[in-house]
Amino acid sequence: MSELMLNPWIRALFWGLVMITGVMTVTAWSTWFERKFAGRMQSRMGPTLVGPLGLLQPIADACKLLQKEDLVPDSADRALFNLAPVLTVGFAMGVAAVVPFTPTMLAADLDVGVLWLLALSGLMVFPTWMGSWASNNKYSLIAAMRAVAQGISYEVPMVLAIMVPVIMTGTLSLSDMVADQQKNGWLIYRLPLTGLIAFVIFFLASLAEANRIPFDIPEAESELVAGPTTEYTGMKFGLFYMAEYIHTLLSSAICAAVFFGGWDGPIAPGLHWMLLKSVILFVFLTWVRWSFLRLRSDQLMNLCWKYAVPATLALIPVTAFYTVYAAGKGGV
Repeated sequence: MSELMLNPWIRALFWGLVMITGVMTVTAWSTWFERKFAGRMQSRMGPTLVGPLGLLQPIADACKLLQKEDLVPDSADRALFNLAPVLTVGFAMGVAAVVPFTPTMLAADLDVGVLWLLALSGLMVFPTWMGSWASNNKYSLIAAMRAVAQGISYEVPMVLAIMVPVIMTGTLSLSDMVADQQKNGWLIYRLPLTGLIAFVIFFLASLAEANRIPFDIPEAESELVAGPTTEYTGMKFGLFYMAEYIHTLLSSAICAAVFFGGWDGPIAPGLHWMLLKSVILFVFLTWVRWSFLRLRSDQLMNLCWKYAVPATLALIPVTAFYTVYAAGKGGV
């Protein structure tokens, strides 16, 4: 077995299957956790009937979606309509390939891991547009246009924000970033104000790309009937929301790795620290979702172009100056 694992293709396939299984399982039960969390905040019980404490509710939801009738509008582009949900989940899962949970537990240790995750994150708006256009529904198309505008806009501060850790560590590999933080300290406090601002902006941009409250303008399920996915039914509809949760979970894991040292910890570094940090960030995201109101479209764009983009543009030269100064002093 150990000899087989030395083969990079077999190793990548093994950890890829482990990642997919783990992420899909955690995604299913994250829906249960969010409903329980929201119920606690709103003085209600949340899921209670299916299994102990409602723990089997995700399985019941999946069975319900699988049993629903699969409808395709007569005037829809059937091929693109059916392909869009699959691509959405595929792009979201692809990000998991470069997320380092431990020094050896990752599917692909790419030298350009940051470019890989940014590319796939940016591509996630295309299946949304594809599905809405293929639906031949004007309401879906309008919602998709807002989703594309939001996704492209917030991709800019996301790219600029992650340049801060790239400059400080001198690498595009996520695993090398974590290794650098083990030696020189977590990026969130190495250059405190700059690291904190970069983390906040990257985190907000991840929220916006996942269409999570307060950035869920394209979906706005209480007003727009789920926006781009209006014509989808059954498990195809469920795949879009599965991708949203996968994106949120992986965004938490990426932030934990890039800004909080990943598997590094004060005692016995390992997988438990990476999981703990990711869970804490996911809980924070859930708290944000159930605490804040949805932004208007103009407020959404103002936040991006008037505040987030200028702030990240200012962070890059500050980080570069600090890195050169620290290197001259014998530091990082």
